[in-house]
Amino acid sequence: MKRAFDFLGALFFILFFLFIFIILGLAVRFTSHGPMIYWSERVGRNNKIFKMPKFRSMRVGTPALATHLLSDPLAHLTPIGAFLRKSSLDELPQLWSILVGDMSFVGPRPALFNQQDLIDLRTQHGVHVLVPGLTGWAQVNGRDELPIPAKVQLDVEYLQRRSFWFDIRILWLTFVKVLRREGVTH
Repeated sequence: MKRAFDFLGALFFILFFLFIFIILGLAVRFTSHGPMIYWSERVGRNNKIFKMPKFRSMRVGTPALATHLLSDPLAHLTPIGAFLRKSSLDELPQLWSILVGDMSFVGPRPALFNQQDLIDLRTQHGVHVLVPGLTGWAQVNGRDELPIPAKVQLDVEYLQRRSFWFDIRILWLTFVKVLRREGVTH
């Protein structure tokens, strides 16, 4: 049921936001050098690497690190990068990853390929068996502000509590937090 919900929901939202996709893609392209979409290597279910698309909010040549590990993250943002990140609009292309089954609407956020501490801790606690999500329990409980052990603890709680109605609750809380722009530090 979850996969059907993800597939149909992603298809609907891709069609619904098609005009916004075009506008944002052109805005990225015309305000900075480089492609509209950045394909990030991420860790998926069972620690399999996949390519996750995002609207490019960082300049070409920015190291592939978690934003909080950059010495000056603001220096790497494109002219519209801060807006894309604060509004979470940079995440819209991930609907493609949901459509093809690499991601779900709800699950632990996919780790960067080089976040070994996060990958190891998730594997140790069995979280690696979940399909990563566009949003998750950790995102609605702190997002960028949480240290890795706290994120993993919330991922474990999601693993234990997951259900269709819990996913609906997380999606609703995500919608509210995105509107309020809560939990985004970069």
